[in-house]
Amino acid sequence: MKLDAIDMKLLALLQDNAELQISELADRVGLSTTPCWRRVQRLKETGVITKQVSLVDRKAVNVAVTVFVGIRTSHHNQKWFDNFRATVEAIPEVVEFYRMSGEVDYMLRVVVPDIAAYDAVYKRLTASIELADVSSSFAMEELKYTTALPLGYAV
Repeated sequence: MKLDAIDMKLLALLQDNAELQISELADRVGLSTTPCWRRVQRLKETGVITKQVSLVDRKAVNVAVTVFVGIRTSHHNQKWFDNFRATVEAIPEVVEFYRMSGEVDYMLRVVVPDIAAYDAVYKRLTASIELADVSSSFAMEELKYTTALPLGYAV
């Protein structure tokens, strides 16, 4: 889908506050409400907007500790991966999961209240699947966090 300048403005506004009313969005991008609503619907229908969520303060729900977990494996077959993926997806503290290039095969971002809670996650992970190495790094301070994607690359 080709995005124009108005689509980009709408996406920037919605990434900042998805609760904006259509009338406010329309006013900010220079459209009347019906064409603005149609554009937002098109962005949803074409999958540019995938979902709308509420962001929750991690401290308020007692998961302020972030742990980055690098995983290496000596298994690279589909059966092992399917089992690994199912294991990771069943652990709610894992909020991001990536297959990597370089030194580690997979990277997880885990949020927990403390080291003891992370240890329980670690034990659950290592008891469920064979791993060659698990390396954990605790974030000392969050310096930047955003869910907004850079829109300058969209065409």
